Amino acid sequence: MQNYKKFLLAAAVSMAFSATAMAETLKMGIEAAYPPFNNKDASGQVVGFDKDIGDALCAKMKVEKCEVYVSDWDGIIPALNAKKFDFLVSSLSITDERKQAVDFTEPYYSNKLQFIAPKATDFKTDKAYLSGKTIGAQRATLAGTWLDDRNMEDDYNVKVSLYDTQENAYLDLISGRVDGILADKYVQYEWLKSKDGSNFEFKGEPVVESDKIGIAVRKGDPLRERLNKALAEIKADGTYKKINDKYFPFSIE
Repeated sequence: MQNYKKFLLAAAVSMAFSATAMAETLKMGIEAAYPPFNNKDASGQVVGFDKDIGDALCAKMKVEKCEVYVSDWDGIIPALNAKKFDFLVSSLSITDERKQAVDFTEPYYSNKLQFIAPKATDFKTDKAYLSGKTIGAQRATLAGTWLDDRNMEDDYNVKVSLYDTQENAYLDLISGRVDGILADKYVQYEWLKSKDGSNFEFKGEPVVESDKIGIAVRKGDPLRERLNKALAEIKADGTYKKINDKYFPFSIE
């Protein structure tokens, strides 16, 4: 009997050790300055669409603990590659340039790029109107790249002002230091509903219609396939739609 009890005790210890060894903690990287996709609430907690998607994916992957690591936008990909966190879910556009540095999952939403400007202005996106104007965009984003690729400063005589956060771009728009802003449509959609954004509106048609947003992992990381599987599952079981509907009255998938 004593030997049997010792066996049971050893088995219990072994099982507890195995469970501990199998416990997994993953860190998600988020900018936390890009509402409604990612920002901080009044208590300083990270919230938003990206955070909810990351939590849902961790739940599907049965990760015991999913932590948030906040990173400035300019250094967010280097921070991923420096292993500060395991995956990056922060509204990152899938581009060929970024694919050289990281691997992406399948897109988890689609976006558009569009200008906003004061309602009182007859803002246009043609060369004649934009000449002499100042346009703002967040640095190291698809919007900033779009303006740079079109050589707006030299070919259009446009002054391009780049900002470390989208919120700082809005501050200069409100103060009149920029004539318009180019950014993700769904981010601007949220801001236009606010008191600060009430005197502004979308101008012209989107300049990019299909901007695919993905989750980034380090090159060759098998976590990518686990995330893809979990993403397909939350779309199939309705979890994705619930998160979508929490933030938008239309599908952004």
